[in-house]
Amino acid sequence: MLSSTADHLFWMARYTERAENTARMLDIHLQSSLLAGGRSELQRGQAARAVLLISELIPAYEAAHSGLSSESVLKFMVSSTTNGSSIYNAIYSARENARAVRGAITTELWETINVTWLELQVRLENDAWVKDMPAFFEWVKHRAHLTRGVTAGTMPRDDAYRFVALGTALERADNVARLLDVKFFEGAAAELQNWDAKGEYYHWAAILRSVSGFEIYRKTYRDTITPTRVAELLILRADMPRSLLAAMNALCNHLQKLANSRSSNTLRAAGLLQAQIQFTHIDDILQQGLHAYLTQFLVSINHIGKGISQDFLVA
Repeated sequence: MLSSTADHLFWMARYTERAENTARMLDIHLQSSLLAGGRSELQRGQAARAVLLISELIPAYEAAHSGLSSESVLKFMVSSTTNGSSIYNAIYSARENARAVRGAITTELWETINVTWLELQVRLENDAWVKDMPAFFEWVKHRAHLTRGVTAGTMPRDDAYRFVALGTALERADNVARLLDVKFFEGAAAELQNWDAKGEYYHWAAILRSVSGFEIYRKTYRDTITPTRVAELLILRADMPRSLLAAMNALCNHLQKLANSRSSNTLRAAGLLQAQIQFTHIDDILQQGLHAYLTQFLVSINHIGKGISQDFLVA
């Protein structure tokens, strides 16, 4: 396969996943803001800044805005044309990458991605999405689910499919780590061992729902929600579809099938990170500090992403 074709497929998947995960992150921020009605203006500003900090977008935001507010951050992350990671730009980029390789994907997949782009423009017109933001975020998630479903249901299991799956797994691993870290940037639960069960329950439930993990948590633990178990579910459980371990399992599986003469170091780095997650325990992570652990994970996954680019996507 041409490296340019692989590149378009890889980034088509990454941008689709990025749009969904941005919607999930903003949904957490919105739900937390609604639950915390008694927050001061300063606290609301810190929570909004956390969204930008986790996405590494503070310089880009400050270049376009003079002040910081939850409303302006939401618009910057959803509809801004200058923010390369906004939902608008992510879906646009997914569509452009799909258009560039229409011959490598099925007609059904192209039509699904194209319709998503056309419907998005209608929903963003005159800020119509602001009237019901939760519904808009659900729509973004639904379209991403639909895109992945059409991909799985119509594409042959060849290299084209594997580059799509590889992009999805890499982007999900990166974004779920950032999503889980939102809570700790906000400073609402700095110590997992000393948390306010009554005051924090709904915030952690919001995180679980944002990753479609609330029902899975109930079936797995059959007990009250605790941040330690939420962290365990989203990091270490291979049976949780959006966990870091599940993403790394998928990434390593497809990377091994795509291996070439240049990819041995990237394969080794991915396998090492997978093993570190698979054979660690939640207590070891908490002893290190969850924020520190997730920060190191993001460094490692970004290194793997650069390796994939150099091994497969650069001519």
